[in-house]
Amino acid sequence: MRCVVHAVALWAALFLPGAPVQAAQPSCGQYAPAAPAVKRLRDAMARGRFIAFQPTSLQATNGQLTHADPESIRADLQVLRPRFDSLITYGSNSGAEAIPEIAASLGFRAVIIGIWNPFNATELSAAITAAKKNPTVVVGLSLGNEMLFFRRHGTADLVTLLDTVHAQAPQLALSTTEPFQMFEAPEAAPILQRLDFLLAIVHPVFQPWFPTAPDSNAAQFVVNVVSDLAASYCGPILVKETGIPTAPGEKGFTEKRQAAFYMELQRRFSAVAPAQASAASAGDRAFAYFAAFDAPWRLNDGGPAPGQRPAPEEAHWGLFDEQRRPKPVVAAIPLLTYRSSPPRETQVQ
Repeated sequence: MRCVVHAVALWAALFLPGAPVQAAQPSCGQYAPAAPAVKRLRDAMARGRFIAFQPTSLQATNGQLTHADPESIRADLQVLRPRFDSLITYGSNSGAEAIPEIAASLGFRAVIIGIWNPFNATELSAAITAAKKNPTVVVGLSLGNEMLFFRRHGTADLVTLLDTVHAQAPQLALSTTEPFQMFEAPEAAPILQRLDFLLAIVHPVFQPWFPTAPDSNAAQFVVNVVSDLAASYCGPILVKETGIPTAPGEKGFTEKRQAAFYMELQRRFSAVAPAQASAASAGDRAFAYFAAFDAPWRLNDGGPAPGQRPAPEEAHWGLFDEQRRPKPVVAAIPLLTYRSSPPRETQVQ
């Protein structure tokens, strides 16, 4: 959940509404043993509603993590559950490894477990264990967040990691999270071939045209980026991060604009649903609301790159504030009708 200005050359096709996408031969790396998990992911993308979630009790100051309290996690998820039934998390340590079990008990449809440092054997093991204990709700793993973008690891490292985890847990659908332009680079091809689904970061707020552009342009930008990614990747594409923070106001970030953006984005994603219906599998494109709760502590956290301090908007991405109070956007998101807990299955060994 490290959001910074992505210095990237953008194509006019991504900015202009309805711009055509160049034909390409997409990579498709879904592993056969993970097919049931991918099917459940597609179902969640087509019928559910995702939100990026980090527990309010899990905080970091100068790199030191607090421990997420299980009862606080439950309280967080109870606030989210009426409107969201699917989660994307960021880490699998410091108490966050309890999220899948708590989510399952509250009737959530899907959880994508995030692993902040998948090269840490302890955190990776905790995530795989949580996934195997909760097979009815866990639909996949995200192996890292912006590792390539911030050069914490290279392409070869990630390729080896994906192969290793596929061998360790072949029934789990695997992905990794990067800004969209990282997936479009030619050197990303070996990674795309190994992903069961794609998790992309697409932030219009960091584009130079954003301050003066209407919300319709920002929403269409996200839709066009996803269409562009689909030319290179044939599996499910889920936008893990997109949104508008609600402060500071001098940057044009307001609660009103956050609500308007999401309503326009939902309308435009819904408009492409009929095209999905004719495809072999529905639920191939969706977005997650980013993020569940404000995080004022982020202003005291280290930045995403060495020597970098967080921008002030990092504290204000939430649809709810740090006290779990809803912002205006929440009232505009319909309640879900899917409320019952899915049947529990035998633990996968």
